[in-house]
Amino acid sequence: MIETERLVLTQLADSDAEFIRGLLNEPSFIRYIGDRGVRTTDDACRYIQDGPVASYARYGFGLLRVGLKSGDTPIGICGLLKRDTLPEPDLGFSLLPAWWSKGYAHEAASAVMRHARGALGVGRILAITSVDNESSIKLLGKLGFQLEQMIRLGEDATELRLFASEP
Repeated sequence: MIETERLVLTQLADSDAEFIRGLLNEPSFIRYIGDRGVRTTDDACRYIQDGPVASYARYGFGLLRVGLKSGDTPIGICGLLKRDTLPEPDLGFSLLPAWWSKGYAHEAASAVMRHARGALGVGRILAITSVDNESSIKLLGKLGFQLEQMIRLGEDATELRLFASEP
């Protein structure tokens, strides 16, 4: 668990399935991150188990549930991912649109980076965004990330911006 002034970040569990189903079907998530094919509660449970929970077991990190400290309302996800296509872990985040522009994404991402560098000993951290995701690009700049290059994570994949943050 990671706590900030306003947020609590915890490991995702099957009890978060309805929240995850809703988040992953937000038009902004599909546009900027991609369609994960999560349509039902069962799909969301599989997503949680095969993605974040498997990552916690394998790497000691993964996407975390971002909840408000007051009332523990889930507002998004944030954490580190380890992709086979990238040499270092990358920072991922997504909030429900109702919680945008309130500083929550910056607060959550800053806390994840502090935890990664401190408790986990992670040095270089990457981040990827779609080329037109201006809000995420701006946030990465505030977090100290620098644009390194344009990449594709697969042969038929769309072009993405790759950012890096050095320790």
